[in-house]
Amino acid sequence: MSDISLLMLGVLTAGQTSPPNNLPQPPVIQSDNGVQQPMEENLSPSVSPAEITPPEFMQPDSTSQVIAAPVNHKYQNLLDKVHKNISSHNSFSQDSQPLADTTHTLEITPEFSPSAQLPISPESPAATEFSESDDQMSQVTSVSQLDDVQPTDWAFSALQSLVERYGCIAGQTNGIYLGNSAVSRYEFAESLNICLNQIQELITKNTANNISNEDLDAIQRLQTEFQTELQEIAQRIDVLENKNIELQSHQFSTTTRLFGQAIFSLQGTNMTNVDLFPRDGVPERQGKTSLTFTNSVQLTLATSFTGKDLLITGLSAGNLGSNASLVSHNMGRLSFESNTENKVVINDLSYRFLLADNLGIVVGTAGVNPATTFRGINPLEGSGDGAISQFGQRNPILNIGNGTGGIGFDWEISDRISLQGVYSAEIPSFPGNSNSSGLFGGRYTAGAQLTLAPTNNIDVGIDYVYSHSPNDLLATGIGDAQLISPFAPSTAFNTHAVGATVAWRVNDNLQLGGWGGFSSSKPVNLSGSVETTNWIIFAALPNLGRAGNMGGILVGQPPKITSSSLPNGFNFPNFSNGGTPGGRNDTSLHLEIFYRAQLNDSFSLTPGLLVIFNPDHNAANDSLIVGALRATFRF
Repeated sequence: MSDISLLMLGVLTAGQTSPPNNLPQPPVIQSDNGVQQPMEENLSPSVSPAEITPPEFMQPDSTSQVIAAPVNHKYQNLLDKVHKNISSHNSFSQDSQPLADTTHTLEITPEFSPSAQLPISPESPAATEFSESDDQMSQVTSVSQLDDVQPTDWAFSALQSLVERYGCIAGQTNGIYLGNSAVSRYEFAESLNICLNQIQELITKNTANNISNEDLDAIQRLQTEFQTELQEIAQRIDVLENKNIELQSHQFSTTTRLFGQAIFSLQGTNMTNVDLFPRDGVPERQGKTSLTFTNSVQLTLATSFTGKDLLITGLSAGNLGSNASLVSHNMGRLSFESNTENKVVINDLSYRFLLADNLGIVVGTAGVNPATTFRGINPLEGSGDGAISQFGQRNPILNIGNGTGGIGFDWEISDRISLQGVYSAEIPSFPGNSNSSGLFGGRYTAGAQLTLAPTNNIDVGIDYVYSHSPNDLLATGIGDAQLISPFAPSTAFNTHAVGATVAWRVNDNLQLGGWGGFSSSKPVNLSGSVETTNWIIFAALPNLGRAGNMGGILVGQPPKITSSSLPNGFNFPNFSNGGTPGGRNDTSLHLEIFYRAQLNDSFSLTPGLLVIFNPDHNAANDSLIVGALRATFRF
């Protein structure tokens, strides 16, 4: 696994760079008989980051390496020195002895400096960059230089001989020297230039220590004959280098990439009768949302300073809020909610770096929480391309605490075992009351996940989360998130939660899995505890209909209070009957189906249907039906 992949795992596999946005308290329950509910001590509202599912980050390109062209591209010094060396042993003439008898060790000198290996075809786009006004550009001064080099010419045969002896154009995809076809003098010079560079490289590597006087003569004669063209190639390279340096100095950033996601969505619900006070099973209210057309936009800047780090800056804006207040419960929430009233907010500001080759660290004031630090297991996670419901994104225990800023790590113990950990606070920036905010005050969360891959087709995540809440809200944003009766005074809670998620890739077109979660919350100033459970099973159908598409089916139970043993008057499940101890009598069932049609690389269309039976764990409530059509653009 690459270093950048290790840094990005928490972001990419989680399918977002922030926890579910705008985790509201459950709808305020008011008594119809005029009972005044006590005023709760609420936290100052903070703008929670909106969900984002950025494309897979690739490692930012390093600054393009400048190819240094030698200042002097003449080979005469080399030839002079070699001739002198050879002449000291025997006379040098055109009628030389056989090759085996006349080879001599080539003296490697710095003067053997052919031009850099960057051949430029006159028809290439780079060639058009050079205007006639460039003083460096050599001009054709002889009519004979316009002639093509024919396969019957001596130069053609000479270069062919060098190629056969030293393999000096083999593997060069940019070479123009092609068999027995006639080529222009400039194209021939390009191949000659490549061949000279290759011969020098072989000499440097001590793989071609000997060169014959016959070949030296050929090199000298070719260099003299094509001197003008070789100089022009070198000058063109110099111009390219200058332009490259200028582009690098003026571009926006050599280390930053921009990724974006824009969602347009249509959504609405049926009209339901709601039994808000479950005493006699008689509904008191009606719930419904109108058909709405909304948007959500996320921009992510990924900046690398060293190639082994990432600064993530996320901006978001949107106008789709939660439908909880309209349907009197939070079980119909959508995954792509982002209610900032279309004002741009920072939903992620975190820095990820490697402390060791297998240990990544993340620290940030926004976008650091279990959902973005732990490796995601659910293949249907993703606000823009996954399940349409918020419940279908991940195990709700990972949302406990609604953390935004903090520190985390990802330790890859082996290819099949890794460990992630995180500490996150809900309002780390607020310097006021330490009991309600700050890095170590208010609502905060600490957790860890052990991620296992026992086989190539099975992924497992085992989670533990501890959270302190200054009030009675679990802050999961879905299901039973309120821990005590709305008529009882609020109190602080400490919560321990455990869960596990499993995904099995049956084949390329089918994945099965599910999760389960359990939490136990104990009040700081009261006796007893509150316990919740949740579970889901899912089937993912990649490439359904065509490559890139995705179908999904999910069935599960949103978080439910199964046991509440607080003092009388404090228990939420029976709040309308005096708040006596006990758990929920009924159970909600979540059924979801969606189909993502990937129309092209940048655009997908996802219709989805969500049905909640016995909403709010109350059989007296009508089933809630939520329909949505999500259009996602990525760039």
